[in-house]
Amino acid sequence: MDARLNYFGNPLGAKFLKHLNSAGHALGLSALPMSTQELVKIRASQINGCGFCTDMHTKDAAHAGETQLRLNLVATWREANVFTEAERAALELTEQGTRIADAAGGVSDAAWAEAAKHYDEEQLAALVGLIALINAYNRINVLIRQPAGDYVPGQFA
Repeated sequence: MDARLNYFGNPLGAKFLKHLNSAGHALGLSALPMSTQELVKIRASQINGCGFCTDMHTKDAAHAGETQLRLNLVATWREANVFTEAERAALELTEQGTRIADAAGGVSDAAWAEAAKHYDEEQLAALVGLIALINAYNRINVLIRQPAGDYVPGQFA
């Protein structure tokens, strides 16, 4: 299976991705724990059906030391007892922020309040930016049907 468009090789696409990658780099330097960042990216990618990003972020998380058990349970985090309360709050915010069109009120005050109990303002800013960013990446990859399975951790470093 080939992508519909070589977005990485397209001059405008590459320029756009360079800016998205810069935003991702800034978020990666934030105080939001990297394990939480990967969980957020994985969950949004699962919801959006982005195989490329799901492949990338599960492999990156495993490479960084995330356990296979937790990776296996991200999609069913509500029923799993392997995530901290802070991670659960981040995953709930991720789901609501990713499914904005599905909820008449957008992100609930309860989800925001729960996240705010666990994260300071910088971390919340990082979380909001990360949810928005991974949704942008997901949409690019789903639109162009970027194939999944060949990602090697660190290949875009």
